[in-house]
Amino acid sequence: MIFEHTPEALGGRIREAIRAAGGWLPFDRFMALALYEPGLGYYANASRKFGLMPQSGSDFVTAPELSPLFGRALAAQVDDAMHHCGVSEVWEFGAGSGALAWQLLQALDASGPRVSRYTIVDLSGSLRARQQQTLAAFGDRVRWVDALPDAFDGVVVGNEVLDAMPVQLLHRTAGAWHERGVAVQGEGLAWRDQPTDLRPPIDIPGDHDYLTEIHPQAQAFMGTLADRLQRGAAFFIDYGFPEAEYWHAQRHMGTLICHRAHHSDAHPLADVGTKDITAHVDFTGIAMAAQEAGLPTLGYTSQGRFLLNCGIAALMEQASLAERAHALKLVNEHEMGELFKVIALSRTEGWVPLGFAAGDRTHTL
Repeated sequence: MIFEHTPEALGGRIREAIRAAGGWLPFDRFMALALYEPGLGYYANASRKFGLMPQSGSDFVTAPELSPLFGRALAAQVDDAMHHCGVSEVWEFGAGSGALAWQLLQALDASGPRVSRYTIVDLSGSLRARQQQTLAAFGDRVRWVDALPDAFDGVVVGNEVLDAMPVQLLHRTAGAWHERGVAVQGEGLAWRDQPTDLRPPIDIPGDHDYLTEIHPQAQAFMGTLADRLQRGAAFFIDYGFPEAEYWHAQRHMGTLICHRAHHSDAHPLADVGTKDITAHVDFTGIAMAAQEAGLPTLGYTSQGRFLLNCGIAALMEQASLAERAHALKLVNEHEMGELFKVIALSRTEGWVPLGFAAGDRTHTL
């Protein structure tokens, strides 16, 4: 059942959780409630999230909504992985509007049905309903599940999934580290820090005040994926950095940000449930968590280089001028091409994934 979005109800639920926790809630628990509380959280309510322009009532645009050439280029990598790993299924995490699934299936089916089954793992009932409408033409080849099975084979894709996983906040002030959480103040919410033994994975030079995030949930997710993916490969696309860039001494305000109506702000405690809350991805942590669980990194590069390796330039030659302009935003370094990265993981040895044939940066992780 999809409930009507009521920010007041979500605020009440969060205040209840804070009181039950003794008056202080770690930020990762607050973020989970704000985004995923059933029927009320941002990704669990019926508001529109994905779209090209704010006039649509959307809050932000992702690559598949920006240009269908994104999915068509990614399909070349998926096909390459299916061939080398000997699998015929695709699994997508957090499928959003369903645009990427539609693009992948269309491209992979161009010479006949290539994918035996396409499975979407998505917790949002409202987004699932939208996906089902978008993908109805593919019939029962597409299915939805709430969680991974104990073991599975296939090619896994996730576009802007890792950045939406709850993070913990660490704040160094006066030389001492604190964990930042949320408390009730009057009728609203307020930040509250408390001493902690938690630390970023690398030392931050200097003694200046420093606010940042750590990513235990994303790393735990990679451990689970590595444990259950028996045969296949995984490709995650997101904005983020390797650890040396993520915890640079000058990045003293962290990466936490909110998105609403195609504008961004740095105030996650305001208007909870009406906007996205996100943090950049620590790709070194992702790679290490997967590797420690037995799923090695096969490649890591920028989105721009990945898409060029997958043939997006040739696809653009056949597109209209307007379509080219949108696709260029995916590869240009000053837009999405450099900030977004792609990481590939697989146990299948002896091959270099198509998207990493040139410009691989695995050595920087």
